[in-house]
Amino acid sequence: MIWYPYAQMKTMPTPYEIVDASGIYLYTKDKKLIDSISSWWSVIHGYNHPEMNQAIHEQVERFSHVMLGGLTHVPAQKLAAKLQSWLPGDLDYTFFSDSGSVAVEVALKMALQYYMNQGERQRTMTLSLTHSYHGDTFKTMEVGDDEDYHFVLEAFGEKKYAVNIPTEIPALEEAFKKYHDKLNCLLVEPLLQGAGGMRMYDISFLKRARELCDQYGVLLIFDEVATGFGRTGNRFVADLVLPDILVLGKALTGGYIGHAATIANEKVYRAFYGDDPEKALMHGPTFMGNAIACSVALKSVELFENENYMDKIKKIEAITRREMSGLKDDRIADVRMMGGCVCVEVKDPKTLEGYQEYAYTRGVFARPFLNYLYAMVPYIITEAELLQVLDAMKDWFKK
Repeated sequence: MIWYPYAQMKTMPTPYEIVDASGIYLYTKDKKLIDSISSWWSVIHGYNHPEMNQAIHEQVERFSHVMLGGLTHVPAQKLAAKLQSWLPGDLDYTFFSDSGSVAVEVALKMALQYYMNQGERQRTMTLSLTHSYHGDTFKTMEVGDDEDYHFVLEAFGEKKYAVNIPTEIPALEEAFKKYHDKLNCLLVEPLLQGAGGMRMYDISFLKRARELCDQYGVLLIFDEVATGFGRTGNRFVADLVLPDILVLGKALTGGYIGHAATIANEKVYRAFYGDDPEKALMHGPTFMGNAIACSVALKSVELFENENYMDKIKKIEAITRREMSGLKDDRIADVRMMGGCVCVEVKDPKTLEGYQEYAYTRGVFARPFLNYLYAMVPYIITEAELLQVLDAMKDWFKK
C-alpha cells in the first residue's frame, strides 16, 4: 500500500489516478486536467516533451547509472560545466544529490564544515526566516519554520542551533549583532517563500543580508529549489544578489526525475581542498550525478535558454496581474503575484474546503494547502489555458 505524502491516510480523499500526461495536461480515465501547480513546481516544460524524452532514451541505451565514487561520466561532467558557465559569479563547484531536501542538507553541512576546517568550531548556528521551508530531512526541518514540523520542537525542545527571523531589515541587523560570531550561514528562499505560504518580500532584504554576511564573515545560502528557473520572474535570484552557495532542484530536470545540485563558490570550495583527508566533504548519495538525470537536466537548461522562457514568464505574470489584481472578497486576506506564481491567501482555511474537487470539474488540477490557494503553471501554457486556471480561482469566491 502506498503511504501518501502530507496526508492523514484515514481521512484523505481518494487521489486522482493519472493514466497519461502530455503538455500541461494530466489525464484521468474520464477527465483532462490542466496541471496548475506543475507537479510541485517542477514540470516547467510540460509532460511527455519529445526532446526531454529523447535525451533520456539516448542515455538509457548507453547506461542508466554509475556511482560517482571512483567513477565519472560525460553527462555529469557536461552538466557541471554548463552550470559553471551559466550561473553568475564564481558559483563553479557543483555537488549533485537526488532531491532538494538533501541538497539543502548538503549546503548546511558545507557551511558548518567550512568553518570547522578553519578552526572556527563555535560557528554552529544557522539563521533563516520565519515561515521558511527547506525540506523534510531533520536538519532542514530544524532550520525551517514550517508549522507542519513543529512536532520536532515538542520532541526535542527549543532550537539550539537555529534562529528564525521575519523578512525585515531591522530584525536581520539585530540577529547579526546578537549571533554573528556563532553563525555559519544565513539560509533563505530568496524573494519567494514557497511552501511557507507563497510569501513574497523585497530585494532590499537580500542586499542587506549580503552586506552583513560579508561584514561578519557568514556564508549566504540561497535555496532556489523552488524559486530558480524563472519562478520569481528572474532567471535566478542569484543573478541579482550573489550567494556563496546556491541550491537547485525541481525544474533542474523539468520534473522528469529527482535530481538536485548544491553549487559553491571558490571561497567555500578552497576550505575543503588540500592534502588533509579529514577536510574533505564527507557526503555521497548513491544516485548523485545519475546519468539519466544529468542528461535530461542538460536538455532542460537548453530548452530554458533557447525557447525564450523568460519572455514566457513575463507574459504569464502580465496576464495574471491583469486578471487577479482586482480580486476582492471579505474572505480573502491577500492576493500575491510574482513571476510565475500567484497566491490567494484566505483568512480561514475552511474557505478552501472543496476547492480541489471544484477545480476538477473545471478541468484544473489544484492542491491548496492551509490558507493558500495558488498556481505555479508550466511555462508552456497558453493564454487561454492560463485564463482557465485563473477563472476557476476567481469563480470560487463567487460561490
